[in-house]
Amino acid sequence: MDKPILIQGLNEVAAADPEVAAALDLVGYPEPRTAPGGFPALLSIIVNQQISKEAARAILGRLEDLMPGTTPAGFLAQPDEALQAAGLSRPKIRYGRGIAEALVEGHVRPEEFPDMEDAAVIDALTGLKGIGLWSAEIYCMFSLGRRDLFPGEDIALQEAMRRLKGLEARPKPKEARALAAAWTPWRSAMAVFLWHYYRGAPA
Repeated sequence: MDKPILIQGLNEVAAADPEVAAALDLVGYPEPRTAPGGFPALLSIIVNQQISKEAARAILGRLEDLMPGTTPAGFLAQPDEALQAAGLSRPKIRYGRGIAEALVEGHVRPEEFPDMEDAAVIDALTGLKGIGLWSAEIYCMFSLGRRDLFPGEDIALQEAMRRLKGLEARPKPKEARALAAAWTPWRSAMAVFLWHYYRGAPA
């Protein structure tokens, strides 16, 4: 989603949800989030798991230096030692190789994703080791611009929702998804807003 679409979506939600309207007045509109698709995006998702954004950014930079363009074939051509030296753990190397092989062999075709329904893309991605539901939804939101997804497993979203709605405790993933259903068809816009609200709203 670009900035005008993001603003449109949030304004429509705010018109029906006074708490969202008040939160928008408090912290303002977020910047849109976009990412490239294909193998670079999937590798980035793997790299970012369980480490800081700064550490992930450094590793991705070293991988780009090692194999400009970060193609599946380029990744497969690298020895484990080179990938470890760039900062990848053994499990992440294994996941990366599995994803690269799936793309090279045509088992998963990211170029077809734009014409596929959300559920079909998510099903294809979660069939790859290292890519869970949250990661697949993030790919759909940021690499494909899908407008109506809400990754309820995200702890920051749960905490932002708790503050926004004045809940006693963070909602569980199933509860978060149920609450977010009221924001259809703009759940992705609300996810981007809630990450912004999480950083800027009083605890």
